[in-house]
Amino acid sequence: MAEIETFYEVMRRQGITRRSFLKFCSLTAAALGLSPARAAEIAAAMEQKPRTPVLWLHGLECTCCSESFIRAGHPLAKDVVLSMLSLDYDDTLMASAGHHAEAILEEVMTKYKGNYILAVEGNPSLNMDGMSCIVGGKPFVEQLKHVAKDCKAIIAWGACASWGCVQAARPNPTQAVPVHKVITDKPIIKVPGCPPIAEVMTGVITYMLTFDRLPELDRQGRPKMFYGQRIHDKCYRRPHFDAGQFAEAFDDDGARKGYCLYKLGCKGPTTYNACSTVRWNEGTSFPIQSGHGCIGCSEDGFWDKGSFYDRLTNIQQFGVEQNADRVGATAAGVVGAAVAAHAAVSAVTRARVKHVQTDERREDR
Repeated sequence: MAEIETFYEVMRRQGITRRSFLKFCSLTAAALGLSPARAAEIAAAMEQKPRTPVLWLHGLECTCCSESFIRAGHPLAKDVVLSMLSLDYDDTLMASAGHHAEAILEEVMTKYKGNYILAVEGNPSLNMDGMSCIVGGKPFVEQLKHVAKDCKAIIAWGACASWGCVQAARPNPTQAVPVHKVITDKPIIKVPGCPPIAEVMTGVITYMLTFDRLPELDRQGRPKMFYGQRIHDKCYRRPHFDAGQFAEAFDDDGARKGYCLYKLGCKGPTTYNACSTVRWNEGTSFPIQSGHGCIGCSEDGFWDKGSFYDRLTNIQQFGVEQNADRVGATAAGVVGAAVAAHAAVSAVTRARVKHVQTDERREDR
């Protein structure tokens, strides 16, 4: 296996100019939410550091994370796969198969012991010694433990690897579990979602490869740069929520006017993700913008929390959220009271003016 080139060497070999390289670094800094000054740091890292070997495993899953990843626009997935990292094993994307593929896996683990990143899509099953998911003739849970023992860090892609997802839904006959229930001695970065946003996936990898460290994580192990705010906080429908304007049905007048979908079960107020800012399909849209409420797919246990269309009832932050049914009427009542008060004040003012004018006429006489 040849020595791994740096990111910059690969780009130069592909005919990319220095100017384009620096522009790429600036765009990458912006995508990661970093200041423009950090673009120089990104450029220096990409010029000097060799590409990091990545081994990407697949357990119980539907491949939606890979489907999302290869459609990333900022940076392009091809730039990440072919230039920024050395994706040496991925049984979905690689050309090799069978014994040859498994030989590559072992070679990378030996040569880069302690220096490769393990990316996991899907999860292991524990029932019947893991026989519900077989890879290379062995239970996936065995492959996961084997590859994880010498990795530098683990990225848990999607809700499956992060939380268990639908495979772990009650009654969970295969005893599917998230990665952190099996691997307990390695740092794990959870990138949940079903699937995660493409640019979130490439952003996490870009940050790790550029700065050679894990991004700052929240208490659940998710990168704060993408999971630090609720979808509700930056949702473009938030003004309607604050004004008490809610769609009561998916085809009513409120829905057509773009009112808040809270009453239709939207989980945006309790879901932490970048959907309302980064959005999907290169920033084109996201579920709420297309008229469907958030189902909370980046949160633990979303599959076992009842219907996606059940309204949240335990939101306590704001009075509006506590009284979604009455807020419209309350708002109308407030407006009505204000109008009545204004009318009363106006009447009193007119009466006073009339009284003063009468007194002045009397004095003139």
